[in-house]
Amino acid sequence: MNPHYNQNYSREEIENILAKIKECISAGKYTISLNERRQENIDFINEYNIRSDRQKSILMQIKVEDFCHSLQNTKIGYEYEVLYVFVPQVQLFNAEGKEELVALYTKFNVLNLPSGRKTVVVSFHKRNKPIDYLFR
Repeated sequence: MNPHYNQNYSREEIENILAKIKECISAGKYTISLNERRQENIDFINEYNIRSDRQKSILMQIKVEDFCHSLQNTKIGYEYEVLYVFVPQVQLFNAEGKEELVALYTKFNVLNLPSGRKTVVVSFHKRNKPIDYLFR
């Protein structure tokens, strides 16, 4: 496993982090990154035709058991941020209309802003690298 990946968490710590993430999602205080650096997210959402209501539903169904690791943000100016990776198994319909079980790679950034907490879903695409679940 990548030495920058942190799995040094108790189940309770991940429950608390996931609760913060879901609280933001439930309140509509989240965004999925869909800029030019996140083409993989855009392609995935388009390939499976995942509308925003379904995106929210998928995110709300993530479980503690889907947690893999955290890592420090390496982007200049954001090094203090911790990103949390969860990889749930999700039933989706592909472009041909066939149902498929997809390992969905999600990476979250929980921001504490003056206006309140917000979550940024940095990654929202098919898993493209090996992962290790912490609680499985």
